[in-house]
Amino acid sequence: MGYRVVVVGATGNVGREMLNILAERQFPVDELAALASRRSLGTEVSFGDKTLTTQDLATFDFTGWDMALFAVGSSATKDYAPKAAAAGCVVIDNSSLYRYDPDIPLIVPECNPQAIHGYAKKNIIANPNCSTAQMVVALKPLHDRAKIKRVVVSTYQSVSGAGKDGMDELWDQTKAVYNPTSEHPPKTFQKQIAFNVIPHIDVFMEDGSTKEEWKMVAETKKIVDPAIKVTATCVRVPVFVGHSESVNIEFEDFLDEDEARDILREAPGVMVIDKREAGGYVTPVECVGDFATFISRIRQDSTIENGLNLWCVSDNLRKGAALNAVQIAELLGREVLKKG
Repeated sequence: MGYRVVVVGATGNVGREMLNILAERQFPVDELAALASRRSLGTEVSFGDKTLTTQDLATFDFTGWDMALFAVGSSATKDYAPKAAAAGCVVIDNSSLYRYDPDIPLIVPECNPQAIHGYAKKNIIANPNCSTAQMVVALKPLHDRAKIKRVVVSTYQSVSGAGKDGMDELWDQTKAVYNPTSEHPPKTFQKQIAFNVIPHIDVFMEDGSTKEEWKMVAETKKIVDPAIKVTATCVRVPVFVGHSESVNIEFEDFLDEDEARDILREAPGVMVIDKREAGGYVTPVECVGDFATFISRIRQDSTIENGLNLWCVSDNLRKGAALNAVQIAELLGREVLKKG
């Protein structure tokens, strides 16, 4: 016996990836509904070897459905997630709307699976920000061993984090560089993204940080430990898919780089590729389509007493969004609903 599953926003990048991953991981689905806004109504999407026609989110009745994976913006989620939850359908939301609500669990299954039982307060579970999700997968096993005091992270985030419009803008601007008669001024991003990097993701806040940077701070505290201090600089780079992060970690206790490497090799969801030779590390191009969070460049930081540096790469459309949502669905099914 399987589940009746809804994918909301099935025509977008993340929604399509959710459908792919549900099929790839053989999630126990008895029935699946693909929902979209009215402007995408009737669009066909793939689910394994099946082709589904999208239904209208605005008129869909969630009664009798087990879980709904939401891959739409906060405004649409605000309208429809409470309706799904009230109908008895557990919502797994990929937007930022519910991440900071103390009554809604924010889950990365490799880090805080025990939080799944908190879903019952509002029948909603939040999926973290893409940049946070991959980082905490690496931090949690190290924190369990040596207790992290402080994290300094710089991100190198791909344009797919801004959706299809971001990917199109990089493509169009890249072509325009080689065609002087073609102009593609910035629309999705604040400045030209082709052959450039932009230290600005989301809106600026009063303290000078951006909302993306604030998300990494708040979400790491909620998922791993509220005592961890985090400072982040988030940068958009001209890469289509795959987020990279340079992470500096200060621990309360000394942790040798070799032990850290061994811990991460055994950690769920992590793949260590760390050879001190040319090409002995993972880049975003190589992580695309993979489930793992890749860790490379593990080394001692001699400038502080108990410090390590590492390089973290993951497919942001997968672990940063769709994969984590499906893993939450698997956890919910395994620990709570227990049908499949």
